Amino acid sequence: MKAVVSIIMGSTSDLPVMDKAAKLLDEFEIPFEINALSAHRTPKEVEEFATNAQQNGIKVIIAAAGMAAHLPGVIAAQTTVPVIGVPINATLDGMDALLAIVQMPPGIPVATVGINAAQNAGILAVQMLAVGDPALQAKLANYKVGLKDKIVKANADLKEVKYKFKVN
Repeated sequence: MKAVVSIIMGSTSDLPVMDKAAKLLDEFEIPFEINALSAHRTPKEVEEFATNAQQNGIKVIIAAAGMAAHLPGVIAAQTTVPVIGVPINATLDGMDALLAIVQMPPGIPVATVGINAAQNAGILAVQMLAVGDPALQAKLANYKVGLKDKIVKANADLKEVKYKFKVN
């Protein structure tokens, strides 16, 4: 089995957030790798990873970073593989990371999900991979039906909750 998605985080302290992306990829049976690389502390390793990602079989990169949050952009600048940025809430409620990731210069796009939204990054990676894979498209469609079913059930359960002035 060879990884097709790479989850990169600036520090292992990001793992509790990025675990959601890993679990999602596991659920879809998509081979992935996880590494800690820092744009500031291991710049040569980041460059080596980014420039070799495509030839190593990586089709989508999910890159998480907090604070200055340069990692997703630095990776995107050195590869043609799509990069999904996950801003981590490390300081300033994660707004510093969100703005650092989303404000990329022309020609260096980074798809960006919400603060700590690693699960959405995983889903976006699956959607990217599913473009040319009808079987994965079907799995994704079933997953989304499951999301709908959870809300329908939750709404039905709310009907059983009683309040003195609740009318439904």
